[in-house]
Amino acid sequence: MNIILLGPPGAGKGTQAQILEETRSLKQLSTGDMLRAEVASCSALGQEAKAIMGQGKLMPDALMLEMIAHRMAQPDCAKGVILDGFPRTVPQAEGLDQMLQHHNMFLHAVFEVRVPDEEIYKRIEARAKESDGARSDDNVETLKKRLSIYHAQTAPIISYYGEKGLLHVVNGRRKINEVMAAIAAILDR
Repeated sequence: MNIILLGPPGAGKGTQAQILEETRSLKQLSTGDMLRAEVASCSALGQEAKAIMGQGKLMPDALMLEMIAHRMAQPDCAKGVILDGFPRTVPQAEGLDQMLQHHNMFLHAVFEVRVPDEEIYKRIEARAKESDGARSDDNVETLKKRLSIYHAQTAPIISYYGEKGLLHVVNGRRKINEVMAAIAAILDR
């Protein structure tokens, strides 16, 4: 089973993905986590990612698709994956479709965790305080850029997956367990 979680930064996609991983025996693939690991490793990709993330920009499509394809080929992804933070653009979604088809796989569901921008600002400010600035992308200025990019580039994939009949919108303003219950009810149908 392959699932995508969509939503703006701070919507709770990572939290929901972790719960799904534990309850559904799927592997969470967070591009954000993968990118942060590359930054921590000080690899060439990590240095490039750090500069791009610090500016609040998105990674180039080819780079992300290569990283995802490599990761999905690992044995721990054999039962399926939860994509958290990918795809972010229609070309990435199309590339993902081609990649999955190449590997004789498909998507089972796409969830949009919908949270209004004003709520996102509150969440990111709280997360920045809790982490003492450990994440360089947890600040208001970077969030403004990321939300602008999300609305311009990522929001169109909601229609893309809606037209394919895969999209399920979940109210992300609810408590974590209530959001998960809504997702689980759809998966259990």
